[in-house]
Amino acid sequence: MDLGSKTLGVAISDELGWTAQGVETIKINEESRDYNMGRLSEIVKEYGVEKVVLGMPKNMNGTIGPRAEASQQFAQILQKKFDLPVILWDERLTTMAAERMLISADVSRKKRKQVIDKMAAVMILQSYLDSLN
Repeated sequence: MDLGSKTLGVAISDELGWTAQGVETIKINEESRDYNMGRLSEIVKEYGVEKVVLGMPKNMNGTIGPRAEASQQFAQILQKKFDLPVILWDERLTTMAAERMLISADVSRKKRKQVIDKMAAVMILQSYLDSLN
């Protein structure tokens, strides 16, 4: 997952745990703590989720800033809600890399805005999966 303040990008791995595929970008409101848990519950059930990998945007020097703290808090919420292990995964530069990939694929600015978080979630999950092999 890629947590933003207004959206949550979601990706799922294939059954063998080799590749990540984007599922959707869920509208949330971090300020009011509305994480659209109803939709997340549906996804967890539909895909038989056993573990959550959540991007943790550390600062470039490795320190924890406000966005990483938000990820840590969200990880606790997810663990409590779903009783699943939540892995915080270093996601430095994934959103920028996703943006570059979409630009190189000539995706319009409007369309990029709609899919950027889902693409970042794919990159976070794929990085995690690659580390296992």
